[in-house]
Amino acid sequence: MIDHDFLSEMLRSVRPSVRLSGAVFFEVDAAAPWVAAAPPKETISQTVVSGAQHVIDFHVIVEGSCWTRLTNPDSLPIKLGPGSVVVFPHGDTHVLASEPGLDAEPNLAAFDEVARGRSLPFHIDFRDGEVGTTRLLCGFLGCDGAPFNPLISALPRVIHVPNGYDGCGDGFLGHLISAAARETEATDAGSGGVLVKLSELIFIEVIRRYAASLPSNADGWLAGLRDPAVGRALRLLHRDCARHWTVAELAREAGMSRTILSERFTALLGIPPMSYLTSWRMQRAASLLSAGTATLAQITDEIGYESEASFSRAFKRMTGLSPAHWRQSARHR
Repeated sequence: MIDHDFLSEMLRSVRPSVRLSGAVFFEVDAAAPWVAAAPPKETISQTVVSGAQHVIDFHVIVEGSCWTRLTNPDSLPIKLGPGSVVVFPHGDTHVLASEPGLDAEPNLAAFDEVARGRSLPFHIDFRDGEVGTTRLLCGFLGCDGAPFNPLISALPRVIHVPNGYDGCGDGFLGHLISAAARETEATDAGSGGVLVKLSELIFIEVIRRYAASLPSNADGWLAGLRDPAVGRALRLLHRDCARHWTVAELAREAGMSRTILSERFTALLGIPPMSYLTSWRMQRAASLLSAGTATLAQITDEIGYESEASFSRAFKRMTGLSPAHWRQSARHR
């Protein structure tokens, strides 16, 4: 089992570098029959979550029920009841509908209000004069996907929490859903900012539940957190990526032999510990470059490289861009 305090700590360590940020919140009222399709993430990243490398979609069923599915032909429909939360971590195109099998093209006009800078939440009405039977909250989160996002890469195409209103986790997710539903009706100043934070918290709580549900034979980043020794190693690397680590030092502090740590780390995460460290350093550097305030010398020191030249070579080898070009591209986004 993953310790929740440990998982929260690791999510915090990942979060600043992947720049998870709530962006847009839609309130949807619908009466059957209705259907809506999510636009491709490439469209969302340009018009909704401006400048984001990656977009995460999520939907919360406040009242009523509906169905969802990915738009690929092999996808099976998922029934979403009251309190359900469904997350599409990779921004895949999908459909929401009153019945399974209904299809539609994305209505990009619904996102015009976003481009005009209207305040949150945006309201979409599918009732056509009928009494609404389903109420949804739909959110989009922007984050960095490159050069290395261990959290997003560890997640499946779809995560479904069937009943967020239940008492699991002291009912925290249910409280978040209720708070978001109330906030969509608020007219107080700053309500949009509250919705942004609530969307982040809903996403993080869903990830915590997903991590807790992983089978014992799972692999990937979240499974690595659950492994006592590999989890300790990950925590050490994230806490102090500037340290001149060796596998032997890491294994000693993680409490196991160098050989066993290397084998277990690679089996769970798919890459050796030092390769993971290099990737994480480049992600931290990319975040600092995108922020635009740190000098190249400061970034080199922050991530543990001995010279700007060696850092620049490593960064370009992984991203295909020099640090200067990466910063310029981030400013353009």
